[in-house]
Amino acid sequence: MFCPGIPGAGKTILTSIVVDYLSSKRQIDPGISIAYIYCNFRRKDEQKIDALLASLLKQLAESQPSLPSTVKDLYDRYKTKRTRPSLEEISRALQAVTISCRVFIIVDALDECQISDGCRQRFLSSLFDLQTKCGANLFATSRPISSIQKAFERNPMLEIRASEEDVRRYLDCHIFQLPGFVARNLELQEEIKSDIVKAIDGMYVVYFKYLTKLR
Repeated sequence: MFCPGIPGAGKTILTSIVVDYLSSKRQIDPGISIAYIYCNFRRKDEQKIDALLASLLKQLAESQPSLPSTVKDLYDRYKTKRTRPSLEEISRALQAVTISCRVFIIVDALDECQISDGCRQRFLSSLFDLQTKCGANLFATSRPISSIQKAFERNPMLEIRASEEDVRRYLDCHIFQLPGFVARNLELQEEIKSDIVKAIDGMYVVYFKYLTKLR
């Protein structure tokens, strides 16, 4: 599933909820394996294509009851050399681990994945290979960027956007935190809620900033 959303819509919060949910499912069903990545443009030097795939491989391997032979062989091959496997070797090992269990891969903020050296495109290609060849389940978020949306055109899409109903429900639960004169004035409360709904324009994270300023 691909979930685009404007900045502040709550994409990272939703991603964390998905990770927590799948982690709780894994406690019941050990056949589930989870790997997740939060892309961050400030860490672009660390989040290169080989590092991203190696991170997925490490997480999936650690979630297995025992270390997969593919990963152990790869480790044994390079431990004496003190070098890293090639991108192709990491990709093959990742596919071997993915095909052996029910895998969920979660990636937040794909728009912050670096594009130099074709990193983002190669990363997406690797994810789709895991999906089509190995049956991996994908969940990804991003700002609405046409090239990323086009890449996911064959996958279900759900926009992340705070609805007016969601915002009003949140405000109804927290309006008591405002000064007493607000609590005693229903007309003022409605005016505050209407102004906030209009101002945030679908941004979930901005609720908190507006409410804090009003206290």
